[in-house]
Amino acid sequence: MIQEVGNQSIIPTFILLGFSEYPELQIPLFLVFLSTYTVTVVGNLGMIIIIKINPKLHTIMYFFLSHLSFVDFCYSTIVTPKLLENLIAEDRTIPFSGCILQFCFACIFAVTETFMLAAMAYDPFVAVCNPLLYTTIMSQKLCVLLVAGSYSWGIVCVCALTLTYFLLALSYCESSIINNFICDYSVIVSVSCSDPHISQMLCLYIAIFNEGSSLMIILLSYILIFITVMRMPSASGRQKTFSTCASHLTAITIFHGTILFLYCIPNPKTSWLIVKVASVFYTVVIPMLNPLIYSLRNKDVKDTFRKLVVTKLLCHSI
Repeated sequence: MIQEVGNQSIIPTFILLGFSEYPELQIPLFLVFLSTYTVTVVGNLGMIIIIKINPKLHTIMYFFLSHLSFVDFCYSTIVTPKLLENLIAEDRTIPFSGCILQFCFACIFAVTETFMLAAMAYDPFVAVCNPLLYTTIMSQKLCVLLVAGSYSWGIVCVCALTLTYFLLALSYCESSIINNFICDYSVIVSVSCSDPHISQMLCLYIAIFNEGSSLMIILLSYILIFITVMRMPSASGRQKTFSTCASHLTAITIFHGTILFLYCIPNPKTSWLIVKVASVFYTVVIPMLNPLIYSLRNKDVKDTFRKLVVTKLLCHSI
């Protein structure tokens, strides 16, 4: 909320400290994060292109994966460029509107990814537990609804109509210091001049619901998958099924493990370095890892990638 003093309106600004307490690491961190962001952009956009041009990858799993790559690309693009700017620029201020927009879009894509991973767990569950009804259950209409529902929950229910509204309802001082590199909900609320209790409790309840419901879907799906697989008489069949699920299990373990680690920090105010490092892993590293996790174990993806690289090199040589 914009405060008025006399006849003048005060537009608050925020200062993102980031990693400014380590000036000797600014350039090395810039190079590391720039390299990570480059791999993120190339990996996720490359995954989308590969899925689009290879007919063998026009399956339900890769339909979900193309949207996961899009979400990772958008999420990283919202956060990383500002992080890179703050590492080399002396002026680390961000306007109030810019901070709110960064939080809003970051929240949209973070929540969308949470439920996208849960929707992706439903696909192997149906494939393993109901293989004869797979094509009937996992129809194109259902898949589109699952993806659209993930986006809609992030946009309408969580971000645009709820958390952002409560942030805008708070009052802020003219200039405030945010001890982080991203405009996170908790740090924005902590620098407000209003009583943040209601906003903090609302954020906690929404976070618990999102994390709890998505984890419940994933855990239930994989428990039923595990029970079904263990009933298979063939050891090679069990191994093949577990191998198929390995990429998704790795992705959700890294993603939800990082979130739970951030939730379990006893006192974030005295553990800012741990919070920053975990936040970097969550916002910068994970979007880079997902395309690598899903591509390294898939022969069709690697073959299509090689063909693209060879074609590009031939075009340049010609």
